[in-house]
Amino acid sequence: MFITNAYAQAAGGISGGSSLITFVPFILIFAIMYFLIIRPQRTQMKKRQEMLNAVRRGDTVVTGGGIIGKVTKVYDEQGELEVEINDSVCIRVVRSTLADVRIKGEPLSEEKPKSTANAKAPKKPVAKIAKKTSTVITKKEKVAPKGDKPKL
Repeated sequence: MFITNAYAQAAGGISGGSSLITFVPFILIFAIMYFLIIRPQRTQMKKRQEMLNAVRRGDTVVTGGGIIGKVTKVYDEQGELEVEINDSVCIRVVRSTLADVRIKGEPLSEEKPKSTANAKAPKKPVAKIAKKTSTVITKKEKVAPKGDKPKL
């Protein structure tokens, strides 16, 4: 009475077009991740590697720990640098631990110098703007119109 009979049925066939449609979102997600994450990271890694390979004697460097010093010797075979922190205080650091490289002539601030084309251009006269002064009326100075009694 409580037992029902289960009958075997033939499975439906899978069409070839629907399986391709199921993979399209995964392909799109991978393509978006590639262009938004992987490519920019590769270019950033290339710039960093070029920066580390361009370190020369006399450059000012900042290590990952925040130590700022001047490169006195470069050991290319070992991938190390000798950095002078203070007079007669030198340490050896691994090249890959550098956070920033400041070239000899580069200023510490990141301000760009003005170009020479802008400096030679004649200055244009600046129009003078007259300042308008406005008076501000506070609550105490507020004047009630004649005939109206002020509300308390």
